[in-house]
Amino acid sequence: MRKLLSRPSPAMIVACLALLVALGGTGMAAATQLAKNSVGTPQLKDGAVSNPKIKNNAINSAKVAGSSLLRSDFAPGQLPAGPTGPQGPAGPAGPAGAAGPAGVIGAITVRSQSVSISGGVAENGAYNTAEVTAQCNSNERAISGGTGWSDSDAGLELWTGRLTPVLNPSNQVVGFRGSGGNDSGQASTFTVYALCYTP
Repeated sequence: MRKLLSRPSPAMIVACLALLVALGGTGMAAATQLAKNSVGTPQLKDGAVSNPKIKNNAINSAKVAGSSLLRSDFAPGQLPAGPTGPQGPAGPAGPAGAAGPAGVIGAITVRSQSVSISGGVAENGAYNTAEVTAQCNSNERAISGGTGWSDSDAGLELWTGRLTPVLNPSNQVVGFRGSGGNDSGQASTFTVYALCYTP
């Protein structure tokens, strides 16, 4: 005679369902919770830890390998300047620059001043002397100067004692001053010249 299994009661069905739900929740919790210190380098994918996932101030000098940072890793002004190095050798000479415009001097005007000097007794060693100044106009400058005598006979004792430039307050040459001596026995005219131009 075959024995028939009795159908479970509704109470048994509810109890079994409650047991399954309870066991399923425990299994889910076990699957989502990791044991302490169980995740290491092998469990991390390359690039898995991005900058937003790192807590602020979490990385300090103890976590940075020595001599691993470059100058480019620091913001401008973060690193102190090093000492000044020795001066390097002089570089090669550069190419010559373009020639500047040629300086132009306008027309030159000869300014002169003269004085008559008596000759006294000819060639007695007692010279009569005088000094005279040739001055440029106020808007002119002197480029050169010279002296001369009215008598051209080479045998006459006529000489120029000195010729010096005349300077304005800006130390620019504006004329020439000269002195002459006469021991020729006759009067002769001594002249100082200044070659003047307008700058």
